[in-house]
Amino acid sequence: MTDMLGASSDEPTNPASKDPSDWVTGDEPMTAAQRSYLDTLAREAGEEIPADITKAEASEQIDRLQEKTGRGQSS
Repeated sequence: MTDMLGASSDEPTNPASKDPSDWVTGDEPMTAAQRSYLDTLAREAGEEIPADITKAEASEQIDRLQEKTGRGQSS
């Protein structure tokens, strides 16, 4: 059977919910938006993060720092 867009499956419907290590573009440099947000989170957390990380690494760091700083939590 061919994979179809919009077809129901057992996979998450939100592509952002996929594990970053499974991203097709995960090994590309982080985006400007990731860099900006990661810079803000790192400053708030009192940490330094290398500026040359990948999209997948940036996503993992963002998730970790959101947890540490309390950002990204729903009220």
